[in-house]
Amino acid sequence: MEPTREVLDLLLDDARASTEDIARQTGLEEGAVAEAIAALEEQGVVRGYQAIVDWEALDEEHVRAEVELNVTLDRETGYDDIADRLARFPEVYSLELVSGEYDFLMVVEGESMNEVSRFISEKVAPVPEITQTVTHYVMETYKDRGVEFGDGDEDDRLSVSP
Repeated sequence: MEPTREVLDLLLDDARASTEDIARQTGLEEGAVAEAIAALEEQGVVRGYQAIVDWEALDEEHVRAEVELNVTLDRETGYDDIADRLARFPEVYSLELVSGEYDFLMVVEGESMNEVSRFISEKVAPVPEITQTVTHYVMETYKDRGVEFGDGDEDDRLSVSP
């Protein structure tokens, strides 16, 4: 495996790992690790570092919705144009062009279902190229970006019936 890929894999596992920890795990010099990370950031491969938050553990409302978007393109407007317009909204957590029965998968976050619903109906649905939206509200998160949620004390074994 290429040293840069090893560093990237370790950052994906724990973005807070020190260059010293990564060097120890890869067998690289600490300076080489720091250079690899700097190069990955400069090239735009590593675009940022984020915490994974279990919103259920906080005593405040937080809503996440996955929204399927269908679009109709014309000669002047392509997928990138629509994506550029939608990605500018701060409510849009992620936006991906996907294959299948719809064109875009958009994840929206807000303080309430009403706020998310209003955003979709007032800002997203009126975009002329968007022909259909289907909103799925996330009811429970069990795993996010590789991190399992839950207290870890529960017996997660599946029951076996004869």
